[in-house]
Amino acid sequence: MPLVSAAAAPISVDAVSFLWIIVSAAVAAVAATALSPRLMVPVVVFELVLGIIIGPQLLGLAQPDRFIEFFAKVGLGMLFFFAGYEIDFRRIRGSPLRLATWGWLLSLILAYSIGGLLALAGVVVSLVYTGSAMATTAIGILIPILSDVGEMRSRFGTYLLGAGAIGEFGPLLLISLVFSAEGSLRSAVILVAFVTVAVAAALAAVRSLPLGWHALERTLESSSQAAVRLTVVLIFALVALALKLGLDLLLGGFAAGIVVRLALRGREVTVFESKLTAIGYGFLIPFFFIVSGMQFDLNALTGSATAMLKLPLFVALFLVVRGVPALVLYHRVLDARARLALGFFSSTQLALVVAITTIAIATGKMRPSTAAALIGAGIISTLVFPLVGLRLRAGRAATDIEDHSNVTAGLEMPIVDPTTPPELGEVHP
Repeated sequence: MPLVSAAAAPISVDAVSFLWIIVSAAVAAVAATALSPRLMVPVVVFELVLGIIIGPQLLGLAQPDRFIEFFAKVGLGMLFFFAGYEIDFRRIRGSPLRLATWGWLLSLILAYSIGGLLALAGVVVSLVYTGSAMATTAIGILIPILSDVGEMRSRFGTYLLGAGAIGEFGPLLLISLVFSAEGSLRSAVILVAFVTVAVAAALAAVRSLPLGWHALERTLESSSQAAVRLTVVLIFALVALALKLGLDLLLGGFAAGIVVRLALRGREVTVFESKLTAIGYGFLIPFFFIVSGMQFDLNALTGSATAMLKLPLFVALFLVVRGVPALVLYHRVLDARARLALGFFSSTQLALVVAITTIAIATGKMRPSTAAALIGAGIISTLVFPLVGLRLRAGRAATDIEDHSNVTAGLEMPIVDPTTPPELGEVHP
């Protein structure tokens, strides 16, 4: 008598494809490490390219099935957990947050205006989806690179962190309000309900963690790993809630990162962060980027000259949409070279571009060629723009930190009044 009926038979697992993804993730990490520090290429670029190579459109060594796609979605949620976790609201409040908000709103106006012109010309189908994809920033990809060169401790890093945070949070709200739920009023009610639950979770975590943090911290060197397991529970709980409410899983992961950051504020969490980084960047997140490469429609991109021309067009538009606000709005707080670097870093886009184009294709609001061109432009921006930004900032991070230390030492405490002119004081870590 069979133990499992035919109707309840488990989903078959393509172990060979799974293995090729794991191997590709390892090769990508080795390649990125071998090139560093001579050439700071983000590891996600290698993951995407290797995904295309092993995928069905080139070598055909691996095929994305339901099991693999599940891991890819978990990796995407984990990526946005880190995006939310890296936001330190105490650091970016005041001028960095205000400028970032105005900068993203200006980007949105530019993106929708350009998207409207492209739609009128018949180049794209929907100005909303195309424009939203162009108004994003991949701060989660940039942070590991910027941390390696010391920029995340600099004054420039504070403004970049603010621009990146709003550049991801704003599009997430668009995805939740416009793309996921039906009806603007219903969308707003659902979003308010989710935010209420997330705030309640944050308050509960902040109030309860001091009572048991020392006990949880001791488990980081034991097999129980209670602190890590509870964090994973929170991530999956908020992701599940977001999906249940008809929102996108990205918002759940992002909210979980913010909740954990608020709960751990002021504590030494180096060991804890290393554990989460190992789970996220060491295993789950590479699945998202490699599978995205496997699903990349190379034929749609190379099938016609028109489709190929969209690729450099979107690369240039990324710079216009996200770079122009950096050049225009930050003139009082950053010099021209720093503003140019901020523009290139802010124009780096990928994860949200993949997410938005996936939704657009599923709803028939975007041609496959446009989606492929946007993702291809995202890959190029991730490869090229951070390198240009790092070159513009070469040798300046240490001076930036030193100047910041002198300012805060003289003031004895940071100036946090948002109305204070940037020349007199800023909020710094």
